[in-house]
Amino acid sequence: MSITTVQRIWAEAGLKPHRVETFKFSTDPDLVAKVRDVVGLYLDPPERAIVLSVDEKTQIQALDRTQPMLPLRPGLIERRTHDYKRNGTTSLFAALHVATGEVTHEAPRPPYRR
Repeated sequence: MSITTVQRIWAEAGLKPHRVETFKFSTDPDLVAKVRDVVGLYLDPPERAIVLSVDEKTQIQALDRTQPMLPLRPGLIERRTHDYKRNGTTSLFAALHVATGEVTHEAPRPPYRR
């Protein structure tokens, strides 16, 4: 079967296998208050304060989803849960100066050799 035939069949069925969505529903009753606290630090940081945010570079982690993916169907794209199980990570550290957009990073040191 040619690529063109597959593309035509997918188009006729409304399938778009290249599109993916993620979702997560929080059950934390204090979620809104927590989000307001965090966003408030960025919008109006305390005087003479440094606001640090730590996040992970998800594209360089070995992850498994906690739930099976929901497959694509006509009119619906593939969906997957936001939750995951870690199987290891590669660390990437950087700092973003929110006001200027400047990213600060330090290159990793080479391994110690005798």
